[in-house]
Amino acid sequence: MVEGERPVGRTGAGPETAPGRMRAMTRGTVVAVLAALIATYMISQFQRSAIGVIGPDLARELALDASRLGFLSSAFFLSFALAQIPVGIAIDRYGARATLIVSAAIALAGSLLFAMAQTGTGLIAARALIGLGCSSFFMGPLAIYARRFPPERFAILTSLTLGAGSLGTLVATAPLAAVSAWIGWRGAFFGMAGLTALIILAVMVSLPVRRSSEEPARESWAEAVKGVGEALRVRSFWQVFALHATTYSAFACIVGLWAGPWLSDVYGAGLQERGNLILIAAAAQIIGIFAWGAADRWFRSYRRQALTGGIIATGLLLVAGLVQLEGFALTAWLILFGFAFGYVPIVTSHGKALFPQRLTGRGITLMNIATMGGVFVSQALTGLLVAQFSPDPAGGYPAQAYHAVFLALAGALALALVFYSRAIDPHPSRP
Repeated sequence: MVEGERPVGRTGAGPETAPGRMRAMTRGTVVAVLAALIATYMISQFQRSAIGVIGPDLARELALDASRLGFLSSAFFLSFALAQIPVGIAIDRYGARATLIVSAAIALAGSLLFAMAQTGTGLIAARALIGLGCSSFFMGPLAIYARRFPPERFAILTSLTLGAGSLGTLVATAPLAAVSAWIGWRGAFFGMAGLTALIILAVMVSLPVRRSSEEPARESWAEAVKGVGEALRVRSFWQVFALHATTYSAFACIVGLWAGPWLSDVYGAGLQERGNLILIAAAAQIIGIFAWGAADRWFRSYRRQALTGGIIATGLLLVAGLVQLEGFALTAWLILFGFAFGYVPIVTSHGKALFPQRLTGRGITLMNIATMGGVFVSQALTGLLVAQFSPDPAGGYPAQAYHAVFLALAGALALALVFYSRAIDPHPSRP
């Protein structure tokens, strides 16, 4: 059986050693576990990015301006971020299996409400519920990896989950555009609700409950909350937190929100064309995730690798903010942009490595507050930024509005990289 992580008790007893747990799992069990966890994460990735393609259609149908559209997309990330501390406590206290199942049921309900919403307010409320439901879809798997595999395998497992799970981002591009053109965006979200139900069943089957008379006592809620404070005081927490807050948010702000309006308003791209172009960036990121993950063995350093990726990503944002891209240059930029942001799992691995075993759940969820909270802030603020520019009679915004978005994201990421450069580097290959 696979789901056997046990919350750390008052006695300080921890789970059995990672190598021992690995030997207890058959290859088939490992494959089933990874498939279920990756499928769960795919749902989250789809939901994060869906507004990027259908956003212009939602804006026209429900009369949403740029600031309202920005908040619609960012509502997912706000509720996601706010849920992270409770999710971290739940993972450490009740286990990842129960946490994943309950949150998946919430995501299912949110998808149904989104498909049925008739107002912008209804869409925002449903999207916030979806964000709450998806709040454990990455942290749950990471907690399982941290407790069942050796530390040196964590980066590759994280990269595998991010890479394969990012197929959900691909589904939210050209495939979502095609399905929306066929049965409408409401039908697409009804379908996503059904798929989420299947994922719940997959998690329940592949991660059965393991009972043991030797289970250590659970922490009290007071002790669990105290552990959050301990995690906040871990050395270099805030340096890595800052990079979490600006790295994924820059990618999600473009691909998950502004790429669709940018391509529509500046380049006149229709639904299917912008879906195809966003697909290019999303596919490049998946390739980049695997490439950056494999390069971990060559860099042998979280900090050096993250700084390299971050500097390249900042440069690409500056290019898009200063230069009007046309033709092949636009396609090339989308490819490089997606690939550069494939370094996200390295930042995630750095964050996880800062925390002792008993604080794993709370530590990684605190880092995820930065990741998802950063997306909320960036999408909401860039929505206000775009709204400062006067739209044309058709409701579109000028190229200068989107250039301002790229420059703002580049500035935030550059500042975070400077701060992050002073973080300790607890890479397992370092002495």
